[in-house]
Amino acid sequence: MKILVTGGAGFIGSNLVKRLLEDGHKVKVIDNESSDAHEHFYWNDSANNYKSDINDYDKLKSITKNIDVIFHLAAESRIQPTIENPRLAVQTNVLGTCNILQAARENGVKRVVYSSTSSAYGLSNPIPNTEDMPKDCLNPYSVSKTAGEELCQMYTNLFGLDTITFRYFNVYGENQPTKGQYAPVIGLFQRQYKAEEPMTIVGDGQQRRDYTHVSDVVEANILASTTTNENAIGELFNIGSGTNYNIHDLVKMISDKNEPQEYKDFVYIPERPGESRETLSDCSKANTLLQWKPQVKLEDWIITCKQQLA
Repeated sequence: MKILVTGGAGFIGSNLVKRLLEDGHKVKVIDNESSDAHEHFYWNDSANNYKSDINDYDKLKSITKNIDVIFHLAAESRIQPTIENPRLAVQTNVLGTCNILQAARENGVKRVVYSSTSSAYGLSNPIPNTEDMPKDCLNPYSVSKTAGEELCQMYTNLFGLDTITFRYFNVYGENQPTKGQYAPVIGLFQRQYKAEEPMTIVGDGQQRRDYTHVSDVVEANILASTTTNENAIGELFNIGSGTNYNIHDLVKMISDKNEPQEYKDFVYIPERPGESRETLSDCSKANTLLQWKPQVKLEDWIITCKQQLA
């Protein structure tokens, strides 16, 4: 197939591009290199690469010609920067997503696979989270990403464009961001541990998160692009591991210390506004309609990483 990956030089996107090329697809990549959380960007020389913005509609429309499937991952994808600049979240995550869908519609793209967030569940929903729960958006990031979900649903219902939407739960793995105070916690902890810097624990360290390996996210995207199950079209799916850990658990796994109190090289920083206390995915819908199951366990991956560093 001829495929476009937006955000394809970033974390999840670069892993997806690599898999698509290995599977023999022709791949185009759009990325504007706007994230400041990456050490560098991961352009794949075997793809056709465009350093461009999804809000440049004329260029986007040209790039999407003769494309079969679009994987839309480009986003302002971290909570705290969107609190600092809500307009950027709306511009990128709402208008940019509308641009993708409209370009797909005008160019006859067969399917759009949209990446959204488990932040949609917020604080009020019970654990585990299921797709039929009401949205509880606590910040501009989740508001803007769920607006993208609504746009996908509308383009399917009104215009007949095939869309499938994923809500990811705390993705980690190869090429993950490691820089800055708002980098995802696993990448940040690994960099700090390797550099013998104090690990920074936000709040009391009791927040629980469902961590999902990027290869499992990639597999979900592949299945979404190829499924012939009509019941999956226009649907929303959780993509997570089905297990959660608190921040102290991560410190212990990465630092080899039995109890966080034994590990002197960490510091607490104030709790951040607009973030959930606990996430945990119920992925039975993805299993039923897409035949997807997570394969990678966080503990095993951390052990492998530490062995490689030894």
